[in-house]
Amino acid sequence: MATFTAAIIQHPPVFLDLKASIDKALALIKQASGAQVIAFPETWLPGYPLWLDFAPNAALWDHPPAKQLFSILWNNSAALDSPELAPLAEAACTHKATIVMGAHERLGGTLYNSILYFTPEQGLATVHRKLMPTYTERMLWGMGDGSTLSVIDTPHGPLGGLICWEHWMPLARAAMHAKHELLHVAQWPMVKEMNLIASRQYAFEGQCFVLAAGQTITRAEILSGPGRGNEVLESIPGPDDALIHRGGSAIIAPDGSLLAGPVFDKSEILTAEINPDLAVQGRMYLDVDGHYSRPDIFRLEINVQPLTSVAPKL
Repeated sequence: MATFTAAIIQHPPVFLDLKASIDKALALIKQASGAQVIAFPETWLPGYPLWLDFAPNAALWDHPPAKQLFSILWNNSAALDSPELAPLAEAACTHKATIVMGAHERLGGTLYNSILYFTPEQGLATVHRKLMPTYTERMLWGMGDGSTLSVIDTPHGPLGGLICWEHWMPLARAAMHAKHELLHVAQWPMVKEMNLIASRQYAFEGQCFVLAAGQTITRAEILSGPGRGNEVLESIPGPDDALIHRGGSAIIAPDGSLLAGPVFDKSEILTAEINPDLAVQGRMYLDVDGHYSRPDIFRLEINVQPLTSVAPKL
């Protein structure tokens, strides 16, 4: 199998500005041209809601600045059929690359933390919605379901992804390993030490390559977008040039070794050559969905039906 190039975009979005962030994404995709897979971090469009972690009053009940911030986020999030996403589909075709984008997705009256997959052949091919928002994230996002545990076929092999703490859900990992990913995108706000450990564990357990994608962003960049002047954002402590998220992105081989990164404290595009044969070799020893499984003892059942609160009675 032929080698190919994968890239991680470790840059900040234009915080809370969907159109400007998409324009920036297109420029960064052009810079990464030549890579066959290009991955962005968690909810890069239009930015991870880091006020949940750093602003003291983010979770106050009925707090007007928090509601205003949610409204800004809502109005800068895209539905899957939004025309704003069309340029990303065009970029995938132009650059002959699969683009894996983290985004706030509007669906009905709820926001979801989603991975959007754009391919040269299909445009927006599929979506994965985070199964379990973590802690204060539940104020913003709904829960995904088993219908979006997605892996797509690419010319280079199966490609999938999970978001942040999903990598500590053992059964979610098992479900994805059963899809035999060659390349896995692990999206994080930033890749801290434990996040890198989880990403390297995933690579070895699944005998696949992992793109652990995190972003950099400063306090000044957070305050420069549509949320400027918002009391919740302004309460994030530190000087304007302080990095709130420090990146930490890395590209990991199936044996857990690092092919690129981790890179901290600067914006960068990380690239590495992916040799699919390394995953084949590793499965000689470990195939958790094959010869190293015990289906006579363990069995995982997955509900892959979309879950809705209103459904027609059959």
